[in-house]
Parts: sequence; structure tokens; C-alpha cells
Amino acid sequence: MTSAPHPIDPRALRDAFGCFMTGVTVVTTLVSTGRPQGFTANSFASVSLDPPLLLVSLANSSRNINTFAKGEGFAVNILAEGQKDISATFARPSEDRFANLYWRKGPAGNPLIAGVSAWFDCSLEQAIPAGDHTILIGRVAGFEATPAAGLGYYRGAYVTSAQTAAQMPAGPDVVITAILEAEGKVLLQDDGRGGLTLPMARAGRDGVQAALARLIAASGLQAQPGAVYSVYDDPAQGAQHIAFLCPTAPGKPRMGALVDLSRDGVADVTDPAARIMLERLADEAPTGRYGIYFGTHEQGRVQRAQEREEP
Repeated sequence: MTSAPHPIDPRALRDAFGCFMTGVTVVTTLVSTGRPQGFTANSFASVSLDPPLLLVSLANSSRNINTFAKGEGFAVNILAEGQKDISATFARPSEDRFANLYWRKGPAGNPLIAGVSAWFDCSLEQAIPAGDHTILIGRVAGFEATPAAGLGYYRGAYVTSAQTAAQMPAGPDVVITAILEAEGKVLLQDDGRGGLTLPMARAGRDGVQAALARLIAASGLQAQPGAVYSVYDDPAQGAQHIAFLCPTAPGKPRMGALVDLSRDGVADVTDPAARIMLERLADEAPTGRYGIYFGTHEQGRVQRAQEREEP
């Protein structure tokens, strides 16, 4: 058994994230009256090891949305292969999903289900609207992992990780984009089709923060991981895109070139969603009044800093 004392051990947390990225999870919290509440999710993703952050997403149509988006925290319970009944219970409407279910409070005070393969107990760091879902970012207060096989769900059937190791994807379908901006210029690279593109990478088992760090390192520029600038879904790709605006020092990139951050300068970006995002950045940069885009690759809304509400 691997147990995390305080403070969180980044190496142990990284190993736990890597082992349980594709398991069926039950996400739980306590309402103000102290009653436990939860729902079944089939994936979650690591965001950062320092500080220790993870994310899950919840449909805005869910009856649980207000409880989780405005609560104090949540726990991610990765079910063991013998807990199919628990998965089914939390996936369907019920007046009391915790009836006859043993649970205890974790370090952050959220319900931990007995017998799971692993759990991560989190305080709510941020709730981010993203299209028809809300992304819940949690700061890990404690976690525990066991050797027990996790329960998976693939192509309409429950499976164990061993059964699908060769065919399951390496991580969640999250594409990370690095917007490396330096003194009115932005890094663009050849997209291999006669046009330009931003540095992008698929987030794997080591999470969003690691993917962003790899993009920055590959650029050869001195840059810092920055704030989220856009979050949007692309149903055609079956992926969710998260773009980070990263402050960058002037220099010579290892690949691509720094081009003028203007509508003319980004005109050769072939991906329409990326080009529109850069055009917005070109308009916002002179004033420094940035917003975050939420929606799909075709439509959404920009939320300004003063419009954001505390989760």
C-alpha cells in the first residue's frame, strides 16, 4: 500500500496518477448538511505535481453541478474490479446512493469509499465553465493507492486494466497548446501542410503540467508556464483543448519562428480555432485586459477577469 503523508510526495503522487488514469471513478463530496453525494466518472487527469492538482469534469446538466462547483472539495475514488455494482449505483438516479455503503472522511473531509483501488481527497481549487461541462480542479490533500486491480469501462463493457492495456489510450484526450508570447511576437511552427500552427501536444499519463513543460522545453525559449487562456472542445477530434498563455523571453527558438502578434502575422495559422484565438490575443495584448474563452472550436464566450465568480 502506498500512503501519502503531509506534505504530498510528488514522486509518489506521480506514480499514483500514472497507474489510475483510465479507471472508473466515483467522485464524492459532502453537502452543507453533512450528507454524502457523488457521481460516476470514467476519467480524470492530473494537472500539476507542485502544487498537487487534478481535474474531473461534470456536465452542466447534472443534478450535482451546483453542489460540486460551489462546494469546498471532492474526492476521486478509483473503483476496484469487484465494485461494478457501486459504479452502476452512482451512474443512475437514486435518492441515496450511499445507502448500505461503507465510507469514511478523508484528509480534506470528503467521502472515501471502502475497498477502492485508490483515492485522492481534494479541496476545490477552481471550477471552470467549459462548454456544456464544468472542469473541477482539486488540490490533493491526501491519497492512497493499493495493488488491487482497477475497474475500467471500455466500448460499453466493464474491464480490468490488464485486459485493455494494449488498446486503451495512453491518457485523457486533452490537447495542450503553448502560446509563447515575447514582446509582441508569438511562436509559430510549420504544420507540415504549408501553414503554421502553435506548439501542441496530447496530455498523457503524466498530466497537463508535464505536457506544457515539454512544449516549452522543446521550443528552446526561456518561458514560464502561464495562465489558462482558452478551454474548448473539438467533437470532430474527440478532444478537449487547453491553451496556456506563457510569458516568454526574446530569443531564437529551436523550431519555428517568433512572428508578429497581429491579425496579419497569424493569418497563415491553418487551424481556424487557433487562428481566432490568436487574433483575440492580438486585440487584447495592447490593453493587457485578457479573458478566458470557454466553448467549442466553433462557438463560445470570453469571460473577463472581473466577471469570474469565486467557486
